This record gives sequence, structure tokens and C-alpha cells, in this order.
Amino acid sequence: MTKDEQIAGNAIRPFQLESSNIRGRIIRYDNVIDQILVPHNYPAIVNQLLAETITLCSMLSSMLKYEGVFTLQIQGDGPVSMLVADMTSGGGIRGCATFDEDRLNIAREQLATFARENVGESSDNYLAQLIGKGHIAFTVDQPGHTDRYQGIVEIKGNSLVDCVQHYFSQSEQIGTGIKLAVGERNGLWRASGMMLQHMPNDDGSTLEELQQVSSNLDEDDWRRAMILMGSCTENELLDPELTSHEILLRLFHEDGVRVYDPLPIIHSCRCSQERVEDVSKMLSDEELQEMIEEDNLSMTCEFCSKEYHLNQSKLEDIIKASPETP
Repeated sequence: MTKDEQIAGNAIRPFQLESSNIRGRIIRYDNVIDQILVPHNYPAIVNQLLAETITLCSMLSSMLKYEGVFTLQIQGDGPVSMLVADMTSGGGIRGCATFDEDRLNIAREQLATFARENVGESSDNYLAQLIGKGHIAFTVDQPGHTDRYQGIVEIKGNSLVDCVQHYFSQSEQIGTGIKLAVGERNGLWRASGMMLQHMPNDDGSTLEELQQVSSNLDEDDWRRAMILMGSCTENELLDPELTSHEILLRLFHEDGVRVYDPLPIIHSCRCSQERVEDVSKMLSDEELQEMIEEDNLSMTCEFCSKEYHLNQSKLEDIIKASPETP
């Protein structure tokens, strides 16, 4: 095994079960999830949902051929009203959440009461209480391309995984199995996930190509693979001492598992001073004048929490350059 193959996380690794027409992805996050979550200082339950959203975004983006940005957005009418993650084709990932703190506290109390009164019937996700009714949207933006792919599915099921699996089985007719694990280990947030699909090649595909995959897959092979994936525990997926290769060999050694080159993942936000100035140019002269009276304009990036400032002189220059200015 090469040195690269010993790396435990922060990478997406495609693999194939050689005894069947089943391909998959295993994703390990050693510290990138922690880098994204900590600056936001969200409550733990929001961190959990956002980490799952980020991991799902990574999985789904890795199955497509694209040059640009893949976005996974979850919107609902519950206490957690929005979860967003996007990933560039180069492996840059980021994410953020929007929630109502008062409503979230009430939901957390209800969940705690449920856990006390229903020992042994717990689940990591209570979408009805936390996100409510809404939808999940998958979007691919490619600069220079007029075609924009977007898929939308209703929030339905006990978890985000349920929603995504329902989308692929019902809307895209692609057999899909997903397992996620998110949690804190040694004081750091970690995440890991595995996805099995009927996939035609090892380097990603368009959805149109995926839909053309032969339906001759042996159902016994599929059921066996799903059972084996389901046997993987949360502790195994989050164990910093286990590599993705070791996990795959534990699960599928009898089927023959071939692992392909990984895509490293990094925490990367695309915000910049220039983007802030571009946003300010979209404001009216009246709005800018009000900001000048307060001496400066401050903006905080929702994805990375970095603050940007435009002083009075810069705001005046923007007003002078505005086509509205006589």
C-alpha cells in the first residue's frame, strides 16, 4: 500500500466490487468538517445536520462529471430553515445553516423528552421537528454552460439519507444505498460516509449516462452489498485509526474490492473583498449613503464567518461610479 493509501481522511475514494456491477464512494473527513463547523459556533444538533449535508454534498458531487460548483440545499419551515453545502470540481467544500434559536431550543427539549420516554427508539435525525416540511435541491453550475442541472425532492423520511435515496430511486431510477456517520472524536468533529450505486464507470458520469446502466444487476449481489455496508458501525466509520481501505477490505474482501485514485477535499470559501465590493455595487445610492453616515459597511460571509469592511472613501467611490449618479 502506498503512502497516499494510508491517509485516513479528507478524501473521496471511488471503489468497485469486482464480483458485481456495483460501484461506490467512501468519504472520510479527518478535520475538514471541524474546520467548517467551529467558526460558526452552531449548537451541536445543527452541527450534526450540517455535517451530514456536507458529507452528502461530497458524495453526490463525486458521481458527476462537471467543471464548476455542485450545491446541495435543504429548506424547510422548521427551526432549522436552511442547510447549504457546495463543492467545486476541484474538491473545495463549504457549508452553512440558518436557524431560529428560540424554536430550536423548544425542539431540542421535545427531542430530549422523547429520548427519555422512548429508550431504545432513538434516531440521529428528526426531520419533522428540526427541518419540517420543505424540499432538497441539487444544483450543478458550470461556467460557460447554458444547461443547468437541478433536481428537487420533497423532504420525506426520518433522515436526510432517506430523502436522497428516495430521490434516486423514484426520480432518477438509480439504485442507491447510503450510510453516514457524524460525531465528535477526540474533541474534533468528524464525518464519514459510503454510497453504493449501479454505476457504469469509475470516473463519474452524467445523470443521463447513469440512467442507461444495464438493469441486469443481480439482485442477490445488490442485497448482499447493502447488508455488508449496513453492518459497518458508526465507530468504524469515525475511527481515526482506520483508513478507508481497511474499512472496505473488512466489508467486501470476499467480493474483491478495487479502489481508485482519491479526490482530496479541502475547506475552501470563495468569498473575497472583491466579491463584497461587487455586492455593494448592487445597492442603491440611497442605501450606500446611509452606510456612509455610519462610516463603513461591514459584511460577514455566511459560509466562513470572515468579516469584510468597506470604508467611507470606498463607498463614495462606488457611488461616483454608479450609473444612477447624475
